[in-house]
Amino acid sequence: MTTSAATARKRSPKPPAEDDGNVLQRLGPGLITGAADDDPSGIATYSQAGAQFRFGLVWTLLVTTPLMIAVQMVSARIGYVTGRGLAANMMRVCPRWLSTAVVLMLVVANTINIAADVSAMAEATRLLVHGPQWLYVIAFGGLSAIAQVYVSYERTVRILKYLTLTLFAYVAVVLVVQVPWARALSEAAAPWRHLERTAFKDYAAMVVAVLGTTISPYLFFWQATQEVEDQKRRPLPQAQRHSPQRIKTHLRHIRQDTFIGMLLSNVIALCIVLSAAVALNLNGHVDVKSSADAAAALQPIAGDFAFAVFSLGIIGTGLLAIPVLAGSAAFAVSEIFGWRAGLSRRFQDARGFYSIILAATLLGSGLSLFEVDAMSALVWSAVINGVIAVPIMAVMLVIGRSRALMGRFVVPLPVEVVGWLATGLMGIAALVMLFTMA
Repeated sequence: MTTSAATARKRSPKPPAEDDGNVLQRLGPGLITGAADDDPSGIATYSQAGAQFRFGLVWTLLVTTPLMIAVQMVSARIGYVTGRGLAANMMRVCPRWLSTAVVLMLVVANTINIAADVSAMAEATRLLVHGPQWLYVIAFGGLSAIAQVYVSYERTVRILKYLTLTLFAYVAVVLVVQVPWARALSEAAAPWRHLERTAFKDYAAMVVAVLGTTISPYLFFWQATQEVEDQKRRPLPQAQRHSPQRIKTHLRHIRQDTFIGMLLSNVIALCIVLSAAVALNLNGHVDVKSSADAAAALQPIAGDFAFAVFSLGIIGTGLLAIPVLAGSAAFAVSEIFGWRAGLSRRFQDARGFYSIILAATLLGSGLSLFEVDAMSALVWSAVINGVIAVPIMAVMLVIGRSRALMGRFVVPLPVEVVGWLATGLMGIAALVMLFTMA
């Protein structure tokens, strides 16, 4: 296949006009972003939370749900109203050196996260069908890289939306393991009563890990840029595109999309914590090194069905998350340096953009070939994300309330208040994380 023929596939078919009646058809950036949050590295974190502390961390998912919705709603709103991604908007209110430093740290964190995800996917595949793990690493890394370059934007979005269905695997696992709901509710409501033998330091570190996994910077960048991408692919006259009524309608769609996506994300995270608590903790298995480790531990306790479903979920969510991780990094870098960017562009029209995607995907896959401790990779990724999340969220809220940038469509005050609460919580989490690592 020639380069011109291959890259021609990036040309998308004529996109449909925005549908105002069907909620399912309107789901997109918010749904995909929420689902990508439950990637294999997130599954490992939630599995460890349930295995180590049983139901003692359920409250974190309940608390973070409205915070996550508010923060992602702000990022999506910024992208749609300004027509620019988050990094491009940061450049308008922050010094260039600060924006560049934050984006470079995002790229590093995302690459490490890709390494952890590819490793988990390969290990899960090895558990299911056996064979050499390195072969599956190369296969998943190569598949992800090729798909992002040669598959059209429309098809990419459609595939990612279908991959969100793999998350329901964890609902099936919860139904299999039979959760003792009375005990779960009791321990979730008063976790301190059940932590006598647990060091506070370990518990605090896991709280930080769950917060960092749930509210991650790459999600901010991805959802904002996808709103921009969606605008570019809809052939609307300039007057209609900037119609106040149309903007209000789409902002309502963003609220619905984000609410459903983030709610789904945390419901699935809750299912993973509950599954690990019942199948692992209550059976004496309190240490999980990776998501695949959790799947393997499930097999003798919950049976082959739960093991297979859990493992397939790891593979499916990994295929969903890697394009989001690599894509968010590529969009951010391209905006900082003024490169052409967009999944709807051909490779020769956006070489820098696709080079970042390929570099992040292939380097992350390459790192997973080495015997790097999965939990250590997750810790370092969480550290970097924790460091950059707070300033990014603060800048997002400043941009979201700026009439100079947002016009009459500034972020509503209630959303801003919840956003600042989320920023404060993440700031405290970052300080606790540094304390626990000392």
